[in-house]
Amino acid sequence: MFRAKLVETEAEREAAFAIRRDVFIKEQGIPPHLERDEFDESSTHFVAYDGDKIVATARVQVLPSDIGIVERVCVMKEYRGTGLGVLIMKEVEKYAKQVELKRLKLTAQSFAVPFYEKLHYESTSPEFMDSGIPHRVMEKSLK
Repeated sequence: MFRAKLVETEAEREAAFAIRRDVFIKEQGIPPHLERDEFDESSTHFVAYDGDKIVATARVQVLPSDIGIVERVCVMKEYRGTGLGVLIMKEVEKYAKQVELKRLKLTAQSFAVPFYEKLHYESTSPEFMDSGIPHRVMEKSLK
């Protein structure tokens, strides 16, 4: 049974970092110094479980302007296409509404733009390169 939640323990946080290492560093070739950054300490982290195994993660930076920046959304390879990406994004949005954010922004890898469009995010930038991967900025109003 899948479920998503806010990270509450150091073990959940470390599992989230492990998934990010597997997906972003090992699978996509992003340099380690770019994957972990200074925002990990101040961001709110989320994980999704399959039973008792953490298999997906995301984080949100809350900006003073009532905007949340969604980052580091990833699902373990063997769990892609199962609905976990939607599940964790719904948990992120639930949290964003609870803390009264007005808008969520993210930089989506271009291949993932259709996924975010299904969740009602809109592209707000032309394609650009980040860590050697094409991206687009996307936004969603929470009003």
